[in-house]
Amino acid sequence: MMPSLDTAELPADAVEVGRVGDAWGIKGWFKVVSHSATPEALFSSKRWFLLPAERGTKTFAGTKLLRVMEAKEHSGGIVAQAHAVEGRDAAEALRGARIFVARTSFPTAATDEYYWVDLIGLDVVNREGAALGQVKELLATGAQTVLVIGYQALDEAGVSQELERMVPFVAVYVDKVDLPARRITVDWQPDY
Repeated sequence: MMPSLDTAELPADAVEVGRVGDAWGIKGWFKVVSHSATPEALFSSKRWFLLPAERGTKTFAGTKLLRVMEAKEHSGGIVAQAHAVEGRDAAEALRGARIFVARTSFPTAATDEYYWVDLIGLDVVNREGAALGQVKELLATGAQTVLVIGYQALDEAGVSQELERMVPFVAVYVDKVDLPARRITVDWQPDY
């Protein structure tokens, strides 16, 4: 049974932060699969916007507003309870739904800390000012985070192709992150 959730408009600054997992218990709680190892955005916002699952059964269409009563860590995961999600069947009906939170709801990052979503699309240049490309994604490798930078290069036939270079996102290589200028300066050479 699909819970009766309000239809909403996805905020312009919405960021996908996770998806709804399985039901948890019988009182409408559900598990959340976070896209981040540190899910502060899930805990700081009481308004989650849901879009249908990309694959599998779709139990609703459009954007729905989920008013969260409580979200907390439990046994190494996250569980949540929301208004209008009453009982296990209602929680199961949300399985797979994609969770978005308005970027303005994120907690303020500490000095020299950045949300990955803010780094995607930034231009990367080295100390000499040579353009290295744009941040396409970030990878968590366990030991450190790595910037995946996309750039264009010519192959032997002179045809342009998109390639990637990876730069560890650590202080020894990253000199400066300038969010207003949308630029990251690194100690890295184009031929690495």
